[in-house]
Amino acid sequence: MSSSTSSHLIQISNPPDVESLRFRRLRGSEDFPFMLAVIQASKAVDKDDWSSSLEDIMRSYNHLRNCDPHQDMIFAEVAGQVVGYGRIWWEDERKGTRLYPLFVHLMPAWRGQGIRQVMLGHLEQRAIQISEQHPHEGEQTLQASAGETEADWTQLLKRSGFTPVRWEYEMLRSLEEDLPVHPIPEEFDVRPVHEHEVEQIWAAASEAFADHWGETDWFTPATLAEWQESPRYLPRLWQVAWQGDDVAGMVLNELNERENEEANRKRGYTETICVRRPWRGRGLAKALISRSLHMWQDKGMLEACLGVDAENEQGALQLYKNLGYKVSKTFTTYRKALAKRPEKSEETQ
Repeated sequence: MSSSTSSHLIQISNPPDVESLRFRRLRGSEDFPFMLAVIQASKAVDKDDWSSSLEDIMRSYNHLRNCDPHQDMIFAEVAGQVVGYGRIWWEDERKGTRLYPLFVHLMPAWRGQGIRQVMLGHLEQRAIQISEQHPHEGEQTLQASAGETEADWTQLLKRSGFTPVRWEYEMLRSLEEDLPVHPIPEEFDVRPVHEHEVEQIWAAASEAFADHWGETDWFTPATLAEWQESPRYLPRLWQVAWQGDDVAGMVLNELNERENEEANRKRGYTETICVRRPWRGRGLAKALISRSLHMWQDKGMLEACLGVDAENEQGALQLYKNLGYKVSKTFTTYRKALAKRPEKSEETQ
């Protein structure tokens, strides 16, 4: 159970007719267990197999950027119990668009009563306030993501004027079948990663992803610092190709042991796959992925997983299919132009 002072309460006009329902702001880290409970309660209905822990939430909220969680979050309580929460923040695409990503999680038992809708509306209004506090002259848009199994969230986004603009696939590759063999081209060297090389590798990834759709430069020192606190940060699993002292390409493999235990599976992630421009077209990505698949098989994993932009301009989707990956899930990115406050007329000023 939770309690809120009047200073935390959020007044919503025309709230849903749900007894003992109220909305409030984040109170602090004491809310993190309630947030985890909402996530856990939604996993079965939304068919979400991504593992979350209290430590994951704490780490994420210790490293927020472009977000004031005490102003940019909303919680829904029924009879003092947290049943949902949402958050919004802002990011700038490298190509100039200002994004306002947002989400609203709500326990399935309370869906269909208008609660999630008013929370989404509140976050949209908060985005307008943020845009006034941090002016941007270019295009500004709200953004949300939904998996194909998140029916309630998808329907709400569509009803609220969000339009699908891009798709991402989760792809799986069985490691119980024959694996491809593509040797590393002779001009490159793949060697164990040392900690003093990590920042250089991270900067190389930032450069390699610069021309990807929607890229906001996720590869910053701040995001690296966050990842380094995670149990999924395992440089010993990375496959990085060098040409002399230059990073040419990489696969920054990850292992989520908690997720494997919860889902009773043996999966390794072949993620952050990229080759810098001077070395593209030489089969390096194919070779690094092949090397990663054999590594995972040697470690007893039964499948490898990755995510890919369905319209990746570098042909990544076809490369992964050629290596035996198959689409397992689809995620959709939705956008909606940010509204502006109506201009006040002279009579109302």
